[in-house]
Amino acid sequence: MTTYAERPWLQSYDVGMPTSLDVPEVPLHQLLKDTRARIPHHTALITPASLPLLGRISQSVTYEELDRASDALAAGLLDMGLKKSDRVAIVMPNSVAFVISFYAILKAGGVVAATNPTYPAEKMAHQINDCDAKFVLAMTLFYGLVKEIQPRTKVQTVIAANIKEYLPPLAKLLFTIARERRDGHFVEQLADGDHWFQDVLSKYDGKQPNVSVSADDLAIFQYTGGTTGVAKAAMSQHRALVANMLMTEGILKLLDLPPEAEIFLGAIPFFHVYGLVIVVSTSVYRGSKIVLVPNPRDIGEVLGNIETFRTSLFPGVPALYNAINNHPLVQSGDVDLSSLSLCISGSAPLPESTKAEFERLTGATLREGFGMSEAPTATHVNPVFRDTRPASIGLPLPGMDMRIVSLEDGEKDVPVGEIGELLMAGPNLMVGYHGMLEETQTALREQGGKRWLYTGDIARMDEDGYFYIVDRKKDMALIGGFNVYPATVEKAVSAHEAVLEVGVAAIPHPERAGQEALKAWIVRKPGAQLTAEQVIEFLGDKLAPYEIPRRIAFIDELPKTAVGKTLRRELAQMEAEMD
Repeated sequence: MTTYAERPWLQSYDVGMPTSLDVPEVPLHQLLKDTRARIPHHTALITPASLPLLGRISQSVTYEELDRASDALAAGLLDMGLKKSDRVAIVMPNSVAFVISFYAILKAGGVVAATNPTYPAEKMAHQINDCDAKFVLAMTLFYGLVKEIQPRTKVQTVIAANIKEYLPPLAKLLFTIARERRDGHFVEQLADGDHWFQDVLSKYDGKQPNVSVSADDLAIFQYTGGTTGVAKAAMSQHRALVANMLMTEGILKLLDLPPEAEIFLGAIPFFHVYGLVIVVSTSVYRGSKIVLVPNPRDIGEVLGNIETFRTSLFPGVPALYNAINNHPLVQSGDVDLSSLSLCISGSAPLPESTKAEFERLTGATLREGFGMSEAPTATHVNPVFRDTRPASIGLPLPGMDMRIVSLEDGEKDVPVGEIGELLMAGPNLMVGYHGMLEETQTALREQGGKRWLYTGDIARMDEDGYFYIVDRKKDMALIGGFNVYPATVEKAVSAHEAVLEVGVAAIPHPERAGQEALKAWIVRKPGAQLTAEQVIEFLGDKLAPYEIPRRIAFIDELPKTAVGKTLRRELAQMEAEMD
């Protein structure tokens, strides 16, 4: 009988995929310095702009410029009083300034605490206050918000960058004239004690930070999506990020293109580890290019960037691939997406219909993966060249161990093929949650000489080492005495041709006190007609009677995290507010 300790997934790897991992004892930013030394004048970052009549143009930053600018900013932060292990918040969309800030903070011995710049004031204040940040690096668009919440935090200094600073010259001029004030980017004068991003770079240009940073030092505070409660800051060392980047590199080595010729589409938010590790860190290590996409919700811009810059690697989320599938330019064939080679989907289950349609329309290879903020970031992915398995998150990445344990005792391994809680071990695990000892002790436990992360995911593994996520433990519903997994129901509903997206959650039963009922919130495809009765009839031969939601609402948009996970607790909250 197959056991988890045998690592059966190794036999299912693509030919050429490494089966082990050797993690160098270096801080993450050393990889940038190594790439600069190897290819200093190669393009690292591309900032696109779309202009009337002229079309899509761009401005580039080389690896030498990126390394030099991040050195300067690091020296400036230290001169302003940053101490080793201090947390620094980044409040920016995907941009050159974000990437410079990320590496500068690491070089200065600081800890990156990136936050979603579109958060409302209270949520942003919570994260910046929770991480004890004394410095904030922010885009001018969010400068007012940062100053509004500053009195409720420990923030002493704000360094402000403008999105126009790395635009092509003509685009920068037109932006200044037509959009800077109108769209809220203009800041006439900074408050006392604050600094302009470009002034800091100019003042400290040519200087280098004089601080020793090791692989054991903390690199990031990554706030979890908070899909089941208050977001927690997962603390990870440099070695964890380097390890996970090398795990990802094992996949990309299988591709035909040389690394310097690969072009990443930087649409995944960099304030999440998905973007930081899979896009930024991996691209910098390989010496590839990143086309920066500040607003991935603008699907027209996403498509234009793929076509113009011939991007080859596209890490994304199901909602983004689904939006591309349904975009009129893609449906009509009027946009060329043939440059896409490999696309990795994460953050949420990838419907088979979305995968098949995307591959048909683009000719690219789309593979589902899985990851967590607590193991930043990727832990599983389907093989690139071998057949994928429907509904599987794929195989564990090199260097990782996996187990499925009993939901009752949390310790005993269940037989292969049965469901239980997914546990993982490896060099990419976090060291714990900031300021949350009890939650850390629940999530990280020593067993058999290894430190295991209890993921909170209900899963199973087949005989060949492919893993399948059933659902989150906290989302499991009890319907009529039966365990029901919302993800299973969502998958069935999403198979209907009229459904664009669906979220399913348990709600208090409206007629039976103390019991739960299932409800589905459905987003129809544009122009599609669909009724609740049709949904229930469609599910009749696909789910058990107790799994079929009898309460169905049609809405315009599902509440989601920044990386595309459906917020089921917000759906349930919407229901509660209706009562």
